[in-house]
Amino acid sequence: MGTARAIPAPAWARTAAFWALAKPDVTLLVVATTALGYCAGARGPLDWLALTQVAFGTLLLSAGTAALNQYVERDLDAQMRRTASRPLPSGILSPREALTFSLTLALAGLAYLYLLVNPLCALLGACSAITYLALYTPLKMRTPWCTFVGAFPGAVPPLIGWAAARNSLDAPAWLLFAILFVWQFPHFLSIAWIYREDYARAGIRMLPVVEPSGRSTFRQIVGYSVVLILASLLPAIAGLAGILYLFGALLLGLALLQMSLWTAREQTNRSAMWLMHSTVIHIPVLIVLLVIDKIAR
Repeated sequence: MGTARAIPAPAWARTAAFWALAKPDVTLLVVATTALGYCAGARGPLDWLALTQVAFGTLLLSAGTAALNQYVERDLDAQMRRTASRPLPSGILSPREALTFSLTLALAGLAYLYLLVNPLCALLGACSAITYLALYTPLKMRTPWCTFVGAFPGAVPPLIGWAAARNSLDAPAWLLFAILFVWQFPHFLSIAWIYREDYARAGIRMLPVVEPSGRSTFRQIVGYSVVLILASLLPAIAGLAGILYLFGALLLGLALLQMSLWTAREQTNRSAMWLMHSTVIHIPVLIVLLVIDKIAR
């Protein structure tokens, strides 16, 4: 199972491999959505030190979880073209090195959140990591429902941010959870369509693999894009944001829906790639809107 020993590589290559193991793009998005939760939950002026602390702890935990996932899935990654060059399948790092690195980061993140933020944040982070690794990861080999299950831990970061601001999970926090939960479907289903042949080669039962026609995949992409518009408006309706956020979120949601409809018509890798990039842009812009709206109010 996996590569037992790392292939000799220069120091810069090994440093880059550890960096890649932490999935910086995914980790940055997790930190950004944690900041979204904190900004939405903060009362009065933002406490930038507290925001930095919860962001840093979440960064460590997210990076460690991402690395641990690659350790668990190293043999699957070796079977797919898009992941074959990752640090473990390529042999730049050994499984033992990856396991040590990932556990160190994850445990450090949990300890940091527990000691320097609050125990509730640490509990939420632990639940997210465990659900992701123990449920979502193995379910990928069994059922396309894995995407639905994986959306739960993926939507936890705003709750961590809210818990850092208030040390509780008030009802409005779950509105942010709902936004991120729904957003993941057009995002991950577009990725699943693009790499459906890779997933099929590795035996990963994503929806486009189970149903090659794409009928259910694109129906869900469009349907969840509609629901995302409604979910994105809830913070304004609940009083967490004002008119600036309301109209910005509406325009963003309509633009993403238009992209989803175009992708559903085209059903090509190119259109799905455009949709995937659109979803990646969507959440950071939504966060910026909320922060600007809060500062303006």
